Amino acid sequence: MPVLSSAQLDAALASMPGWSVENGQITKQFKAPSFHRAIGFVMQIAILADKADHHPDIDIRYDTVTIALATHSEGGITEKDIAMAQEIDSAL
Repeated sequence: MPVLSSAQLDAALASMPGWSVENGQITKQFKAPSFHRAIGFVMQIAILADKADHHPDIDIRYDTVTIALATHSEGGITEKDIAMAQEIDSAL
């Protein structure tokens, strides 16, 4: 799967509120109403990630979950990352 060009990435992110590019990954912060709800959200992401066989980097800070996605085997951001980000948004 090829790495997205800057134009392709900009076009994809234009329809994905809150997602941005940082350090070669697409990232977004999610705020949960409590710590246990943040953990529950991460569990939803884990199920989606296992089904897609594509696993994001996840950082949990109390009620804030930060997701970062890149296709490491391809060396950048691919359509696979965009699709996973959209699934994560839908899970919320």
